[in-house]
Amino acid sequence: MDERKGHNDGSVQARYSHITNNTHVAPAAVAALWAADGDLAEVMPLLLGLLDDPITFRISDAADLLGEIGPPASAALPRLQGLLTHEHQWVRVHCAAALWEIGGEAEAPAVLDALLQAVTQNSATANHVVSSLDRMGPLAAPALPMLREQLAMPRRGGRYQSIDHDEKLQQISHALIARLHSAAPGAPAPRTT
Repeated sequence: MDERKGHNDGSVQARYSHITNNTHVAPAAVAALWAADGDLAEVMPLLLGLLDDPITFRISDAADLLGEIGPPASAALPRLQGLLTHEHQWVRVHCAAALWEIGGEAEAPAVLDALLQAVTQNSATANHVVSSLDRMGPLAAPALPMLREQLAMPRRGGRYQSIDHDEKLQQISHALIARLHSAAPGAPAPRTT
């Protein structure tokens, strides 16, 4: 018996199952395993399992970690693509962000579609959506009308509808609009409102 781990089997699945009886602990446990070992072969089965979880925050947390891992987590692409139609907008937003971080340019159309649908259906996702669009750079150009629409509102939904989050949303949106306009050859001066 391994006294440090408190069980006979030192495999990651045994370590993981030993500490994940609590619903809120599972995503954090996988993140800790990744941070401690950096062994993709150990964490991928656990992350893929979390993508099938009925609890939405666990799916979102798994997608976030897959996005942090980036292209080496490409085995998750089909699952993330399938989750872009999930009934919960937040799941779609987190999975779209991960899809972008892992698949990059090839996933841009699906990512844009999912992000724009989510923000249209749930304005509270705006901060996450705009942050994802910002990471996409010039490939986010089709989102310009939505960005302008958001900025034209007296107050945006955004996360928790707080002033701080609204100001951050405006700041990122203005910067992104300016970058998208400067990236287009011969583009007129950016219109941010």
